[in-house]
Amino acid sequence: MNLFLLQVSTPVVANTSANYIPIALQLIFAALFVAGTLGIANILGPRRNTSDKLATFESGIESVGNARQPMAIKYFLVAILFVLFDVEVIFFYPYAVNFKELGWPGLGAVLMFVAFFILGFIYIIKKGALTWED
Repeated sequence: MNLFLLQVSTPVVANTSANYIPIALQLIFAALFVAGTLGIANILGPRRNTSDKLATFESGIESVGNARQPMAIKYFLVAILFVLFDVEVIFFYPYAVNFKELGWPGLGAVLMFVAFFILGFIYIIKKGALTWED
């Protein structure tokens, strides 16, 4: 018997639009539930438009001045840097889970990743992104 003639046949599953019917039904039911809930709340809910309800509310603090005042870019920069470094730290989790299987090549890759991480942090500090003058 020739081993090259043996063929293992795997069943071919056709990917048709009928496979997506359960997903479509779930989306339709979710949309109907949201629309129905909002509609019933609008019909049955009380309507009392008092001056207190129509006033602008900002965490219990009275609104003062224009809301369109320019804001220091440092707030956004710190937020973006936090997200950047937070996402980079998340990449350590797969290594921590699989460090035995990855072996020395995995350790080298993680050390290179940490080196890039530290170089980026040094660059940010040298550029003065984390110093506040205000």
